[in-house]
Amino acid sequence: MAASPGMTPKEKVDARLPEQYGCGPIQFMAGDGLYQRHLHFDNVADESSIGPRERFEAAARSVRDVLSQRWVLTEKTYDLKNVKRVYYLSMEFLLGRSLANNITNLLLDPIVTEAAKKNNVDVLSLLEQEDDAGLGNGGLGRLAACFLDSMATLQLPAMGYGLRYEYGMFKQLIEDGWQQEKPDNWLRQADPWEIARPHEKVEIKLNSSFELQGGTLGLVPGRPSTLWGIPFDRPVIGYGGKNVNTLRLWAAKSTDYFDFQSFSRGDFVAAQTGDLAAESITRVLYPDDTTSLGKALRLVQEYFLVACSLADIIRRFRRRNANWSTLPEKLSIQLNDTHPAMAVPEMMRILLDNAHLEWDHAWELTQQTLAYTNHTLLPEALEKWPVEWFEILLPRHLEIIYEINRRLVDSIRTRFPSDNQRVAIMSLVEEGPQRNIRMANLAIVGSHSTNGVAAIHSHLLRTTTVKDLAEMFPERFNNKTNGVTPRRWLLLANPALTATITDAIGNGWITDLNQLSNLKPLASDRNLREAFLKAKREAKVRFAEWLVTSMGQTVNPDSIFDCQIKRIHEYKRQLLNALRVVVLYSRLRNDPNMAMEPRTFFFAGKAAPAYHLAKLIIKFINNIAGTIDGDPVVRGRLKVVFLSDYRVSLAERLIPASDVSNQISTAGYEASGTSNMKFMMNGALTIGTRDGATIEMAEEAGEENFFLFGLTADQVSDSRGWYNPHWHYENEPETRAALDMIFSDFFSRHELGIFSPLREVLLNTDHYMHLADFRSYLEADQRMLELYAHQNEWASKAILNVAGSGKFSSDRTIGEYATDIWNAVRCPVV
Repeated sequence: MAASPGMTPKEKVDARLPEQYGCGPIQFMAGDGLYQRHLHFDNVADESSIGPRERFEAAARSVRDVLSQRWVLTEKTYDLKNVKRVYYLSMEFLLGRSLANNITNLLLDPIVTEAAKKNNVDVLSLLEQEDDAGLGNGGLGRLAACFLDSMATLQLPAMGYGLRYEYGMFKQLIEDGWQQEKPDNWLRQADPWEIARPHEKVEIKLNSSFELQGGTLGLVPGRPSTLWGIPFDRPVIGYGGKNVNTLRLWAAKSTDYFDFQSFSRGDFVAAQTGDLAAESITRVLYPDDTTSLGKALRLVQEYFLVACSLADIIRRFRRRNANWSTLPEKLSIQLNDTHPAMAVPEMMRILLDNAHLEWDHAWELTQQTLAYTNHTLLPEALEKWPVEWFEILLPRHLEIIYEINRRLVDSIRTRFPSDNQRVAIMSLVEEGPQRNIRMANLAIVGSHSTNGVAAIHSHLLRTTTVKDLAEMFPERFNNKTNGVTPRRWLLLANPALTATITDAIGNGWITDLNQLSNLKPLASDRNLREAFLKAKREAKVRFAEWLVTSMGQTVNPDSIFDCQIKRIHEYKRQLLNALRVVVLYSRLRNDPNMAMEPRTFFFAGKAAPAYHLAKLIIKFINNIAGTIDGDPVVRGRLKVVFLSDYRVSLAERLIPASDVSNQISTAGYEASGTSNMKFMMNGALTIGTRDGATIEMAEEAGEENFFLFGLTADQVSDSRGWYNPHWHYENEPETRAALDMIFSDFFSRHELGIFSPLREVLLNTDHYMHLADFRSYLEADQRMLELYAHQNEWASKAILNVAGSGKFSSDRTIGEYATDIWNAVRCPVV
């Protein structure tokens, strides 16, 4: 039955459901009892004894039932049409929760709402039963998840490849102000979205094996071993539910699951060593890299991802294509950062050893097939792996890397005779006491495209980080400014603002975010400003209610919600933000009658377990919070909250509620950022430095609608030789007073001297120039407060920020990748 204009939303979905999702051998109708069947048949129990987790799984499996035949048809369509495929390799996919997102993208909301009423189901409680998928850590993984959403929505024949980590990075607890890490066993209960495909397993060979040595897992060189890569598939649903792409995650298994002889001798642990060693490869996201074995495991993880994925990709290619020369015409592989850079020698190995192509032909195909995205300007993040590990684990790949490097060096010497310094910098092999393979250099040399992720990042990448490689291969370098999916980060996360926007300009923005620009001429409209402020307060109240029930923290929704949510790192400068809070607190203590809007400062983010200074910064923030909470002079006027265990589902609540977004990294250090875009899209105003994509955001919305401050990237670089943080201490009274307050143990009265290391960071080295930007930051903060006092003007500027956020949709970014790098076109599934 076709939908007609007079139907209710539910009736329209009911009419569309059989045609769109009954596209296989099984026909079904809305309301045919999918949820009740799963609830009873999957659990084989009386309904009164079935718990909330089981109810979530029944709902998720019901949604999966609806999309399953569309999923099969999507893959079948791509295969039969033999279209060019895009494969996105990433060590991280920070997906968050999937149920609400999948319902939204399938346009099933009316049916789910009706079914929830019919079955007396509390949808919000149901959604809380789903764990955030522990497949990523921060911006890199969240970007990859947004990109998958956009690829499916744009109907691109694409597929993601990653690892199926049994444990996520870690669950963050705060105990006595300190970060404590606990296992994130997100797979402890069945994941209803994934489909195991053991019949499509891939065999992976290593030149070494592992065994238990004194109770620890050790590497045994010279004893080859074999692993199985077992694929687990998850659906990626484009908005509207037409194309359902796939995220394939690999789990490592041993080929010999059990040593029966060892078990029979009573050596029960050794009997399972093979399984233990294999499964360790995909056990944990980011194993501890402070030990040599931990670093080696990281390299094996990266190779395992690449080897499994390329084997699968080539298998798909050969199913329809006999001619190896058509490889770049039929597929494009995007490397998300340096982690999958082993794709270069692995593709060469396949083409040389399996396809038996000549070197030049194999090299041309490899370069034309691979593309590389760089995500960092930090030298320590540009991975380097010891040559010794390649000799032990992957000697054939080392041979190939050496030959690539020999040819590269020859071409450098031909073009730049006698320039030995250039050769040393560009070489894939870093010489020294420990010889290393430079993975970023390998990725650049072995691909046809290297892109940065914001205009300033791409510029600095070309002119500073890999300057010599960019001069050698200028045509390969390009920019693709990041974006985020508006489906999850606005439509789903912020229903009140979604309704306000849609009432004003219609709903076309959901798949064409540029339509938000239609809000610009309405920014001063009284009705729209009132609706915007109402939507913001609704989001703040909703967040405050959630916070008190989930974390026991009480905050005032009528205070300014001032947020910084990022991985804890010195260059992201949470410490600068904390110094601002200290100054504001000091002002109120010195003048209790001072006029100041009530403010709540939210911090959230995880520190790497071995990053002790980052963990000290978390402790410092929590001690400030405790001191302020205990001071009756400022109670109700200032509050600091560190939100533990930052994750996607928390961000989906906090970002819509935020008034102020802090993007305050040292200029020239943040590649792009994506949380900055989410805040902007949800109507927060940005106080920030001219860094990453924040520069482009200010260009789109107008710098007059941002609170920009601090040194530029050029000024940071130019002042390195003479910058002295002591000058600011000596000449800026509030800076001096704040630091004296900290180092007099005002915030650590029962833990004397605990924050002494911060003295070295701020007054001696200050590599990230906190004090250089501090006064400018406080001045920008004051401008922000002055504007907030005029709510109509604030609302207008916030609306202009939303209106200017259209560029920062991941749909735009992926469209540029498809056109400029992949040469991929849409493949609608009908």
